[in-house]
Amino acid sequence: MALLEVKDLKKYYSAGGGFFSRKKFVKAVDGVSFTLEEGETLGLVGESGCGKSTLARVLLRLEEPQSGSIVLDGTDLCALKGEKLRRRRGDFQMIFQDPYASLNPRRSIYSTLEEPLLLHTHLDEAGRKERIGELLDMVGLHREHAGRYPHQFSGGQRQRIGIARALAVNPRFIVADEPVSALDVSVQAQIVNLLQDIQKQTKTAFLFIAHDLAVVEHISNRIMVMYLGKVMEMGDVRLLCSTPAHPYTEALLASVPVLDPAGRGKKKRLTGDVPSPLAPPEGCRFHPRCPYAEKVCMEKEPEMREIGPGHWCCCHFAEKSR
Repeated sequence: MALLEVKDLKKYYSAGGGFFSRKKFVKAVDGVSFTLEEGETLGLVGESGCGKSTLARVLLRLEEPQSGSIVLDGTDLCALKGEKLRRRRGDFQMIFQDPYASLNPRRSIYSTLEEPLLLHTHLDEAGRKERIGELLDMVGLHREHAGRYPHQFSGGQRQRIGIARALAVNPRFIVADEPVSALDVSVQAQIVNLLQDIQKQTKTAFLFIAHDLAVVEHISNRIMVMYLGKVMEMGDVRLLCSTPAHPYTEALLASVPVLDPAGRGKKKRLTGDVPSPLAPPEGCRFHPRCPYAEKVCMEKEPEMREIGPGHWCCCHFAEKSR
């Protein structure tokens, strides 16, 4: 049984309309399903506005879904309310995108790391102090840094503190919402390597959200590709990156900068803009930008289907993979 099983998850936002006009909705997450195993990293990629961060907030019950289920360790998180939900929050945590905005500037690092321990553990003061020291060691900071404040740290160091906070209560599952996008490239590599080392130690499962496919390819076991609120393709990282089945995945891979002085291996780039989520296209949502679109793509929405072992694609013309 998978650690996390998400089925047909939907999150819509009201966008006007009412008495004399049809009510409009932004379908930010529209029927997303996937599983996540213990100790696995699932990379989530897509253009800005595709629904990645909304999916993250709904998974952690920071926002309420319209429908669907989020089953963690056999418990449907969507069915939990109040105190029952609060008690389970220690099992799922989040690493935020902005290391400058996600830490309270008025609280010391010790106070920041102590808060989840006060909420979710029964450790006494000595136990909390020792745990905070362990967390700082784990993320590569010195224990004496605990008395400092966020403004005394660099961006990379602040993100390490954010990681330590997420790990404080030994969660089973962590959502990392673009945790390296605000950092320098050299620091990005350090944070990615740190997350991999931590996962080996703790067996924590990660949903790693990013728009940079190169970073996702490095850290993930599998990749899930989203477009306009829907999953377009999902599969093993090596298979998906070497032989993408969906034209959108192909276009994302083509956008990754590579040294190619001979000009070999060029693929078709995307043209046009992402359609409005208020009025997604009929049929396949990607067809207005797809270089391979045919009439059926404009008339009928494709179903997500398994085209190979563990390889899923939402395209009428996706071929069977080996």
